[in-house]
Amino acid sequence: AVLICRIPRRKFAGCQTQANWAYDSPGRDAVSGACAARRRQNACAVPNESIAMKTVAAIVISISLLAGGSAQAGAAAYAKLVDLDGKSAGRARLMSVSHGMLIEIEVHGLAPGAHAIAVHATGNCDASRRFAGAGPSFSFDPARPHGFLAKGGPRAGDLPNQYASADGNLHAAMITSAFTLGNGVKSIFDRDGASIIVRAGADDYLSQPDGRAGARLVCGTIVRTGEIGTRRAHK
Repeated sequence: AVLICRIPRRKFAGCQTQANWAYDSPGRDAVSGACAARRRQNACAVPNESIAMKTVAAIVISISLLAGGSAQAGAAAYAKLVDLDGKSAGRARLMSVSHGMLIEIEVHGLAPGAHAIAVHATGNCDASRRFAGAGPSFSFDPARPHGFLAKGGPRAGDLPNQYASADGNLHAAMITSAFTLGNGVKSIFDRDGASIIVRAGADDYLSQPDGRAGARLVCGTIVRTGEIGTRRAHK
């Protein structure tokens, strides 16, 4: 599962998009245990959000808390992100850590505010097809619905919304245990690969098939780079 914290709306009061903030959730997490978050820029809630966006906030997880400060030896991957004109739009890195898979993403040229991000079922980032070739969000069960709030969801590739700051830059990190980069049954590296996509708007975590998140703006084919280690607890 992707780690998400529920954060009271009032915590964002007076927040500026260029400000730095730090917030330790006092037990109101959507997962057990403390959820320590550290985020720079990108942190403010967006006016006129849906109820779901007000109550379920995507958090940049503290790596020192969740991964013991270092990544395990083993699988790693990256994606060069491109926009609909085929131009460079950023990058994503994926690596194994002790609590799952760390995904770091940097994107530029976005509208300020919340953007849906997901790992998709194939590695096809053909801009001429507006990234339709990437398929739906990745899932080991095609019948599973999309969204953290959907009954029976989410799909393995579903990730929390992240925020672009006023200058259009998005820089975020997430941890998920829903898939791996190894060779086992939970790997995203099947015959047609996988990709990561950023959309024009926020995922409402409920609507099918894509959370009403708008157009696919940015896509990157995920390429495995690290060797598969001997520790296979998550494989």
